[in-house]
Amino acid sequence: MSRSQLKQHFGVGDGTLSEWLRGLEPPAWTQRPNAKDDLRELAIELRRAGCSVPKIAVELSVSKSTAYLWTKHIPLDRTPAEREERQRRHMEHMREARWEPHRRARDADRAAIGTRLGEWVGELSDRELLLAGAVAYWCEGAKEKPWHQTTLSLLFINSDPRLILLFLRYVELLGVEPARLTYRLSIHETADVPAATEWWSEVVGVPAERFRRPTLKKHMPSTVRRNVGDSYRGCLIVYVPKSSRLYWEVEGVMGGIAASGDRWRAARM
Repeated sequence: MSRSQLKQHFGVGDGTLSEWLRGLEPPAWTQRPNAKDDLRELAIELRRAGCSVPKIAVELSVSKSTAYLWTKHIPLDRTPAEREERQRRHMEHMREARWEPHRRARDADRAAIGTRLGEWVGELSDRELLLAGAVAYWCEGAKEKPWHQTTLSLLFINSDPRLILLFLRYVELLGVEPARLTYRLSIHETADVPAATEWWSEVVGVPAERFRRPTLKKHMPSTVRRNVGDSYRGCLIVYVPKSSRLYWEVEGVMGGIAASGDRWRAARM
C-alpha cells in the first residue's frame, strides 16, 4: 500500500506514519523514476574509480552538493596508502597550476633571448671559427697528459651534435679532407645501437657503413642511469689520423688565448 492508502486506512497523519515506517523501503511500484538516476550511477562509478567530488561535478555538469549527496557513502580512499598517493597527486597538481604561468613566461623569455643572440652571432669569420674550434677541442678533445706525453692526433668526442658539427667545420678550415675523418659511436650496450648510428650518420652526412665498430659501455647494475630512452644516442668520436701538427696548432691557439687572459689579469691588478 502507498502512504496515502495507509493514512486513510489507519486514520493517522504523516508524522505518525513516518515514525511507523522508519527503516522500511517503500514498495517499488510507488517509486517514480528520477531523470538523474543515470547520472547518479555514473557519479558512483566515478567515485569508485577515485575521482573527487569537484571533478565528478565538472564531469557530470552538476553542483558539488549534488555530487556529494550522491557519493558521500563511498570513501574516496580505501587504504592509508591510497590517501597518501591522492594527496601527493593533488599537491603536485596545485604546484603545477601555480607555476605554469611562470614557466610559460620563462620559456617565452628564453626563446626571445635565444633568437636575439642567435641573430647577433650571424656568420662566423675564419678567425672566429679558429678560436671557437680550438676552445671546443681543448674542452672536449683528447689531450696530452703530463704523465704520458706522446704525439697525439686530433680526437673529438661529444654527445651534442652542435659541437660535433662545429668541430667538423673547424678541421675543414684547417685543411682536413672529409674523407680522412673516421667515426665511431661510444654508447651504452643497452641502447639501440643501429638506430643511434643511423641518427649520427644523418647528422654528419656520412653513410653509416663508414662508421667503425662502436665502443659499448658495459652495464653496471649499481649505477642509476638517466640517459636512457629514445633520446639517448651516445657520443660520437671523430678522429683525424696523422694530425699531430694540427694538434700543435690547437695548442698554440690556446696558448695565445691564455696569454690574452694573462694580460687582462695584469691590467686588473
